[in-house]
Amino acid sequence: MENIKIAVDGPAGSGKTTTAKIVAENLGYVYIDTGAMYRAVTLKAMRDAVKFDDASLAEMMQSTEIELRTSDRGQRTILNGEDVSEDIRLPEVTKNVSPVSAVGCVREKLVAMQRELGRAGAVVMDGRDIGTEVFPNAELKIFLVASVEARAERRTLELSRSGIEFSVEEIKKQITDRDHYDSTRKISPLRKASDAVEIDTSDMTIEEQAIIIIDAARKIIKA
Repeated sequence: MENIKIAVDGPAGSGKTTTAKIVAENLGYVYIDTGAMYRAVTLKAMRDAVKFDDASLAEMMQSTEIELRTSDRGQRTILNGEDVSEDIRLPEVTKNVSPVSAVGCVREKLVAMQRELGRAGAVVMDGRDIGTEVFPNAELKIFLVASVEARAERRTLELSRSGIEFSVEEIKKQITDRDHYDSTRKISPLRKASDAVEIDTSDMTIEEQAIIIIDAARKIIKA
């Protein structure tokens, strides 16, 4: 039980990515950012002017190779040999990732990749359907939530640090729209697994929420 799987799910801006990275580093586990994979597919579809429908994306996926590499700059996302780690975080990608992620052929291919990456355990994987679809038997499932206001402020600050300026109100609308889309889509909607531990991060620091998950993981490992 030293190599457990930890699934971290939750809506946009709840702190999944940063928290999961800290947890993985602390435990000596591998971190896998599944959201980056969907963003890479979205970026390619936008670049190639591919329609966001099953037939068009299915054809595109045949020539789409995604790799997650670990480097001294953290996990890098490689799309057909190109490092697109920065490009996939652009606002226009964020705006379109939900409809692309909802397409069956995209999820089928990426979920298969994610299961293979985490098959041996010792992994912290974050996303929206890790505990419900990718690894429903994960030993530890976490579901992070936070108020829309808190999430909008975090995302606005994050974009500002990258030189991208948006108002909190603009980001709040984007988050609200994405929450609705992700939770109501037919394929693998965003939802809390029945056995997941819910953590409200609205008034927590990243370090505080990471400690809760690390402590929970260590209890399972020791047990």
